[in-house]
Amino acid sequence: MFPKKRMRRLRKKESLRNLLSETKLDLSDLIYPIFVEKRSKPLEIDMMEGIKRYPIEDAVQEAKEAEELGIPAIILFGVPEEKDKKGTYAWKKNGVIQQTAREISKNTSLTVITDVCLCEYTSHGHCGVLKNKQVQNDETLKLLKKTAISHAEAGADIVAPSGMMDGMVKTIREGLDKEGYENTSIMSYSAKYASNFYGPFREAAESAPEFGDRKRYQMNPKQKREAIIENRLDIKEGADILMVKPAMPYLDIINETSQKFEEPLAAYQVSGEYSMLKQAINNNLVSEKIILESLISIKRAGADFIITYFAKKLAQKSTTPP
Repeated sequence: MFPKKRMRRLRKKESLRNLLSETKLDLSDLIYPIFVEKRSKPLEIDMMEGIKRYPIEDAVQEAKEAEELGIPAIILFGVPEEKDKKGTYAWKKNGVIQQTAREISKNTSLTVITDVCLCEYTSHGHCGVLKNKQVQNDETLKLLKKTAISHAEAGADIVAPSGMMDGMVKTIREGLDKEGYENTSIMSYSAKYASNFYGPFREAAESAPEFGDRKRYQMNPKQKREAIIENRLDIKEGADILMVKPAMPYLDIINETSQKFEEPLAAYQVSGEYSMLKQAINNNLVSEKIILESLISIKRAGADFIITYFAKKLAQKSTTPP
């Protein structure tokens, strides 16, 4: 009467379940984002409980702690002391990201990744130079190149252009190589959607656009095939690593990208995903175990590694697999 094949045999013990797990997730798969600002003390981010904007010295300490916990990499986002129409402070030699990257590179063995975009640095909050309230793609490319070179000079191992400007990877690659930084990698935000999940980040990085939105340069959430085209173009231009952002609402895009391309694939569990899960946990709607379950879903979809604000928490506290 009963089938010879009983699937429950393989689930009877936690050690057995772990042994047979198809999807593996550990700290070596995680990247920890750090927000930095030239200020006297850390600033709590209201919309992102547990996340802060750090002074440079504190950001270095935060990076050291992440390394001690076993996290292999951090990604830096900066809030400058001044903003202007072109985002000039994005490429200053002693800008907030440049100083922080320099100090973290000196004091840790972490892989240092820097976000390369202008939205945090422009007075209008858009990701490039404006003309008639429209971002000028080709003029912006020159500034992204200058910014990426300044990050490489400061010790960044990987630069991560996130503005979704056409040709940004090619322009940055050529600029890095010309200046002798041919070993600096590019992790492109190759499939970055115009998502509603970015809200808390815009508070954290003070990067909300002064007017309009970013739908003219970030991807339409209704598009799937277009993500494959974007990834293919960035590979052709010289991207070493691809990225899908956000992560959980776009698991199909992560899976499709991982199936079609051999390049390493990052996924960004963004601020809105983080804040929603935190709120659900705080209100006892779900167990804290949902953090690990959410990350496993991203890894299972095909991501090689994940940028997540939960990285340090997971490193500090062991969470039972779901």
